[in-house]
Amino acid sequence: MTSLHTPQGNSTNGSGPRESRRVLPGAPPHRPRLEFFNLAELSWTDHHGYVHQVERLHAESWGLYMERIVDNPRFRYIESWLLPQLSLRASVYHLRPGHDRAQTYYLDIGDYGPVGPKRWRAEGHYLHVVARPGQVPELLGIDELLTAHAAGYFDTAHTHRVIEHASRVVDGIAGYGHDVDRWLAAQGLQLTWL
Repeated sequence: MTSLHTPQGNSTNGSGPRESRRVLPGAPPHRPRLEFFNLAELSWTDHHGYVHQVERLHAESWGLYMERIVDNPRFRYIESWLLPQLSLRASVYHLRPGHDRAQTYYLDIGDYGPVGPKRWRAEGHYLHVVARPGQVPELLGIDELLTAHAAGYFDTAHTHRVIEHASRVVDGIAGYGHDVDRWLAAQGLQLTWL
């Protein structure tokens, strides 16, 4: 049975939110994953170099919005906001009927921002926070980050900064009643979702 977090094998889909970051025992470390977004072409280039068409890309002075359809039995499309000032990518996976549950946010720690007038770059730094309304946020990816550090992809100072930043995100959300939207609003960001 395919779960929400099971990666799909075709290049139009990519992986689920957590599966792509799970490190299996003995799995080799990998470089930070780079993605690119092209507003002029309405395209997203995933970390494997595959180019995908997206339904919508929209830039604000403070972030970039993307919406794309996926071919997955559990969810039908994904929305993401790249938020450079917070070093975050906030995503919501919209589940198909019969799989509904409270909205879940996936907050990826990394470097996000424009690299040209119609082009954005995303570099994930292994850690992400899974947040559900009213629940304690869950920090994932520590093993993957430490494996990458041991391989020399991040120096010790950068690794510490990533962990500290992720901890501040978890604490920040907890400080606003475990409500991601309230926490983001307190940072001056009023995100819109479908």
